Amino acid sequence: MAPEPTDRAARRLLRGCRVASLAVIADHRPLQALVTPAIAADGAPLLLLSTLAAHTQALAQHSACALLLVGPALEANPQTSPRLSLTGHARRSDDPTDRARYLAIHPYARLYADFADFGLFRIEITEARFVGGFARAATLDPADLRPDPAWLAALREQPPTLDPDRLDHIAARQGHAQPGWRLAAFDPDGFDLAKDEAVLRVDFDRKLSNPAELRQEIVRLAQGGDAAAHG
Repeated sequence: MAPEPTDRAARRLLRGCRVASLAVIADHRPLQALVTPAIAADGAPLLLLSTLAAHTQALAQHSACALLLVGPALEANPQTSPRLSLTGHARRSDDPTDRARYLAIHPYARLYADFADFGLFRIEITEARFVGGFARAATLDPADLRPDPAWLAALREQPPTLDPDRLDHIAARQGHAQPGWRLAAFDPDGFDLAKDEAVLRVDFDRKLSNPAELRQEIVRLAQGGDAAAHG
């Protein structure tokens, strides 16, 4: 079987990874923190951060930062883990769409998202480096991690409507038998199902060329088509 294209593997990791390491510059020294990213529709990482935290205060002085996302190791050796290193600038976002996207992926964060000392930050990616394991490394154009603008425009023009029963069938096939799943977010490479505080990522076996194909893909998966899921 041919290896998955590097850009697609990187996007799958970006969309599915719920925990990452954030590196910032604090008083001319490096500082790292564990963060929980969500990915906006346009591919930008979103972070909900406490303004009391040292790393958030550092971003107020220097917006430059790096984000490291790591997937599960393919073998016993941790060096076989796929990882994506992103460099960019983090800036505060007051966009309600970004907030809704973040809380769709991290619903538990509703408990503190409205606290005065929390704010949402968007990372504009300037550099991307993907390592898929031994002898598989590549520098990516940040555009490789973003959906085509025409895809996003089509999504805004006609959001999908889906049968909830089909979503429950897909979740059940991934070992989550309780009904009540809903579509939290989707992109050309997959989608996220949510129920209460649980979120399940399901990857397509191909990249969708248009949002209109989502319904067709949901029907296929609900009827037993192949997919990769985690969550």
